[in-house]
Amino acid sequence: MSHPGVEIVKQLLADAGLLTGPIEDQRAAMDAASVGAPPPEGVSVETAELGGRPAEWLTPEGVGREAALLYLHGGGYGSGSLNSHRDLASRIGITSGVAVVTLGYRLAPEDPFPAAVDDATAAYRQLVADGIPPERLAVAGDSAGGGLTMALLLALRANGIPRPAAAVCLSPWVDLTQSAPCYKELADRDPMVTKMDLDVLADAYLAGADPRTELASPLFAADLSGLPPLRIEVGADEVLLDDATRLAERATAAGNDVTLTVWPEMIHVFQAFPGAIFPETDLSVAAIGEFLAGHLSG
Repeated sequence: MSHPGVEIVKQLLADAGLLTGPIEDQRAAMDAASVGAPPPEGVSVETAELGGRPAEWLTPEGVGREAALLYLHGGGYGSGSLNSHRDLASRIGITSGVAVVTLGYRLAPEDPFPAAVDDATAAYRQLVADGIPPERLAVAGDSAGGGLTMALLLALRANGIPRPAAAVCLSPWVDLTQSAPCYKELADRDPMVTKMDLDVLADAYLAGADPRTELASPLFAADLSGLPPLRIEVGADEVLLDDATRLAERATAAGNDVTLTVWPEMIHVFQAFPGAIFPETDLSVAAIGEFLAGHLSG
């Protein structure tokens, strides 16, 4: 028997139409479900521009901008926005005691790979140019945003740009071939993601590029050394479980400091749902906050 929260999520997804129809309809449904949603109490919102793209500063009360977390939203590279991830990013800001800046990077199919990587890199470079040193910067993201977090780290290294102090990946999508065993083994457990959905999104994002290209599928990078301390969170009942565990294995083998947490019975990016549905949400977000605070303090 699955976690009781999973049945609630199935109904919520069906009612919102988030997982049906073409990518344009899914994008509209995700935004419609979240537009106007206020951040948690005690978090201020300020619109901005970062690397030429729209951004939003989410600042917990009493927190300055001496340090910052760059948050890259999920949505399969085709949906997701500043609106859709305002709540989750804000909650991570509260638990870490750090200002969070979310980035509205370009989406496929209008702007396919490597547009999202270019936007994330430009945003990071601007944060540094604006006076936040790399040792006071962290990067995080969920799902496609988790894959983009890893791609950003690789792009920074390739261009000789100092790495951030830490990185967090929630249910990262780091293998755009969708060939891992979990797609069959766990197909009936996670209402959030299916292989069919991800195949469509991958095709739109790649636009003919090799799915094993390392900035599209960081799991296949020839060299994963030189990463900042990395925290990976994933649900035990999601089809991206293998993406997360294989990433942790390869990054650890390359000599990096990696913390992997596999949450029993949890589904894809369960942290996006309230603690009333998944009590594990609050535990996970608190642990992420503690990890980030530990690497950004000082």
